[in-house]
Amino acid sequence: MSTALRMMSGMVTAQTEAHTREQQLTNGAHAELDGMVVNLELTLISIIQGVALYFLTDSSRGLIVAPQWDLLPYVIAGLFVILLWWTRAIIHTLTVIRWPIEFTHNFLYVASTLVEATMFAQMSSPANWFSIGALFSALVWILFASDLRLIRERLREPNGPATQTLLKALYREQRFHARISMPLTVLYYTISALALRLWPRTLIEGGGHLWFGLPQLLGSLAYIIYIVQFFQHISPSILAMRRERMSLFVTARSDETT
Repeated sequence: MSTALRMMSGMVTAQTEAHTREQQLTNGAHAELDGMVVNLELTLISIIQGVALYFLTDSSRGLIVAPQWDLLPYVIAGLFVILLWWTRAIIHTLTVIRWPIEFTHNFLYVASTLVEATMFAQMSSPANWFSIGALFSALVWILFASDLRLIRERLREPNGPATQTLLKALYREQRFHARISMPLTVLYYTISALALRLWPRTLIEGGGHLWFGLPQLLGSLAYIIYIVQFFQHISPSILAMRRERMSLFVTARSDETT
């Protein structure tokens, strides 16, 4: 009787160890794939914003060499748009992006950059700038909503305490933009575009478009300051999250060598 019990206990222990080893190997594989996906994401971000920067440079060089002072705020605002897009994408990549690849998220990146580059090409026409800017803002709004869904999915996954704390902070911040700031941005660009097309003599020929261009510039500057401060605030949490996930990878590696 005791011999049978020992045999059964040994079988249960062996099965438990095998399951644990399999889970550790799976975690290690996920960690490796996570790193590959992050590298792909960073490469995509750099390429598409490099394309956007090309169109901004091509449209603004004449305005800078022979200054058209009423259009220079759009040049600076365009630069701020690239910096904001790049910064938010980097933060998202460092905190949320994992295996498997989110193709919808990446497709929205490409689509929004296409519209962004088109907006930059219309820098000399404030009416077109704000019209296309409204479409660009709408795509970014959709991107925020899509990323909010992704963060919600990450929160439902088994996470360590540091990861869970960071994801909750990201969720609150992302929800604010998806529900409040981006709808207001789309509304601002839409109202500006309509006003410029309804009263072109006063607002375009008379230089009144700056009443829309300057707030856009100041708002972009304020948001850059905010997003840099937000990143500094969550940086320790990002490090703690990466340490948690790295521990899974190290454990799996050590098991492979034993």
